Amino acid sequence: MDTPPPQTERTEPPTADDTAAFEAQLGRPPRGLRAIAHRCPCGLPDVVETAPRLPDGTPFPTTYYLTCPRAASAIGTLEANGVMKEMTERLGTDPELAAAYRAAHEDYLARRDAIEVLAGFPSAGGMPDRVKCLHVLVAHSLAAGPGVNPLGDEAIALLPEWWLKGPCVTAPGAGAGCGREATTETEKGA
Repeated sequence: MDTPPPQTERTEPPTADDTAAFEAQLGRPPRGLRAIAHRCPCGLPDVVETAPRLPDGTPFPTTYYLTCPRAASAIGTLEANGVMKEMTERLGTDPELAAAYRAAHEDYLARRDAIEVLAGFPSAGGMPDRVKCLHVLVAHSLAAGPGVNPLGDEAIALLPEWWLKGPCVTAPGAGAGCGREATTETEKGA
């Protein structure tokens, strides 16, 4: 992608429109939703911040969760094409990349711990030693901004501009209301 999506202001607490968009994007109500960590250029949430524990007390270490079905589908294509394996191999041969990725891991933990400490739980996405989920790395990069998670930034650079077709979903009161409903399980992020 030539131009990554711009940074956006965090929204805490999420608005009713944000919650409606989340439900349309994922096909379920949010659990542990704390904030909108990043917005797609179309205005809808594309990354949410979740509590380290769900309302029932279950640990949920994935602080940043990608919700946009178009972005999620494009990231799934990268994963299917072996990008995670290639990135993991580079971590073993590039000490500078490995150090930057470890710093991203520390950033992720610090952000989660600022909400609530989950002692003994990993960060997410395979950090700091491997790449297990590009969705989490992209979500972290979008929420934290460029330069924090090098592999998340790389994955964003490989993605198409998922927002060009307008909003990914139409939800009552959500966004501009000019998108289309997510119709497949892939688009719903299931």
